[in-house]
Amino acid sequence: MDEPPAPSQTGLADGGDRRTGKDRRQRQWYGLIHGHSKRRRLLPRRVTEQHLAIVDWHHPQWLLVGILIVLLSVFDAFATLTLMSRGATEANPLMAPLVTGSGHGFAYWKLGLTIVGVLVLTALARIRLYGRLRVGALLYFVLFVYVCLVCYECLLLWGPHAGSASV
Repeated sequence: MDEPPAPSQTGLADGGDRRTGKDRRQRQWYGLIHGHSKRRRLLPRRVTEQHLAIVDWHHPQWLLVGILIVLLSVFDAFATLTLMSRGATEANPLMAPLVTGSGHGFAYWKLGLTIVGVLVLTALARIRLYGRLRVGALLYFVLFVYVCLVCYECLLLWGPHAGSASV
């Protein structure tokens, strides 16, 4: 087993300990707040950096887009279950088996997959897909698709032909 260095090897002339005060590892909230207000890397160091760990901070717009996607997904889950109780059929063949019964499995899978997808796309938002399209643009596309889907479901729920179409 390695032994700690002798006091003369620590770089201090008197061999004393330079550490003073409280252990900074014991102050987690301070670290979170300090790390948020004094972030180190907002942009990649080089234009060619395309790996995941290139920034310490993501723009607040991605938080807003992510929250909107998750909220629209929650509304979509409730609207789907409501329409199913009125006699509509699930058009998505992957989700159709999960809608049967109480719908808890459907809601858990739908929200879980949506949240994981939003987190992954947000973490990769600055990376370019195939060197052209930023991954962040996919978040806007997903938001647009959810807005269209929710508008369609609102039309099915409260429109003139309520409950007569597939979700």
